[in-house]
Amino acid sequence: MDSLDDLIRNAGAAVYCLYASSENAAMRHMTRFVTHDPVTILKRPDNPPLMIVPLMEADRAQRESPAEILTRQQAGYLEIFEYEKDPWKIQAEMIRRLSEGPYLVPPDFPTALTRALEPYNTVIVDSSSGLSAHRAIKTPEEIGWITNAQRAAEAAMDRAVSMIRHADVKSGMLWYEDAPLTSDLVRYEMNKIMLAYDCTAQDTIVACGLETAMPHCTGSGVLKAHEPIVIDVFPCDNKTGYHADMTRTVSRGEPSGKVTELYETVRDALLMSENMVQEGASGAACYQAVRDFFAELGYQSDTEGFIHSLGHGVGLEIHEQPSLSGTGGDLRAGHVITLEPGLYYRDTGGVRIENLGVVEKTGFSRITNYPLEMVL
Repeated sequence: MDSLDDLIRNAGAAVYCLYASSENAAMRHMTRFVTHDPVTILKRPDNPPLMIVPLMEADRAQRESPAEILTRQQAGYLEIFEYEKDPWKIQAEMIRRLSEGPYLVPPDFPTALTRALEPYNTVIVDSSSGLSAHRAIKTPEEIGWITNAQRAAEAAMDRAVSMIRHADVKSGMLWYEDAPLTSDLVRYEMNKIMLAYDCTAQDTIVACGLETAMPHCTGSGVLKAHEPIVIDVFPCDNKTGYHADMTRTVSRGEPSGKVTELYETVRDALLMSENMVQEGASGAACYQAVRDFFAELGYQSDTEGFIHSLGHGVGLEIHEQPSLSGTGGDLRAGHVITLEPGLYYRDTGGVRIENLGVVEKTGFSRITNYPLEMVL
């Protein structure tokens, strides 16, 4: 699909309908408007998006959004309210007055609004999530916003690594400034750094020891010396809504030989995958090549080992198209993706390393600017 207009036409629709707040990535992408209350957006081919907003939001929307703005009053809300009190039927009638359909809607479109629209015309569900594919290719401006979020992630990572590097070791535990160094304390300090960049992050991972065998365990308790510590941070820029994503695995002091082997193998897989990425490369083929690389070294992937995808797209959502998994399609120039191979074993722990970058015609342009260093 080359454009949103193509998606609408190919579906046999007259208009793409959204009803969502800016927490919805498609709404944020189409309007660049921030609102915590849902609004109606209509996109007709060869026209800018049309957004229907409450009167109190109209001036701000005119200033902040490239969409054409109508107030609910201008869309006929008060007139319709005189004879119809069901809020979903009011929304449907406003939409009908502006476009008679057929209506193309996303999979998460409200069922009640779908039912209210159906008496007017056919409602077609974008079941393949074509709108997500449309926003997967990033503009230079979007890449800049993602890069800004990545710099916040790196600054937060640097704070975490510095705390671990300078911690004292007492009875195998890490102490920092005369107190036990815990996962929660490291997260707190990372969050402070990201706030200074006007970014926030949820569920930041600071996991240690056997916790690292669970890829999304956020971590708890006192960090230990000579054990793997997985730090995974994925901040969102509060102004733009765009994310970044990065992971490093470190150890305060030499870990076991098994963990060191895991680290070196995962690092080599990361560098190999970076060399495979370019426009036209298959996400599935990149993923399979890493699986094969691990298998050749004796790291089979079943219930342990390499138990997640190689990577994913990043943008207004932390996980979006494209996918570098067994079902991943071809990569295109402008995709912003992570590469994050990992190996996980319940009796040893896990290692994951993740870089973020842009798919280009001839390769992978890394956005992440942070060293690959395990032993601190």
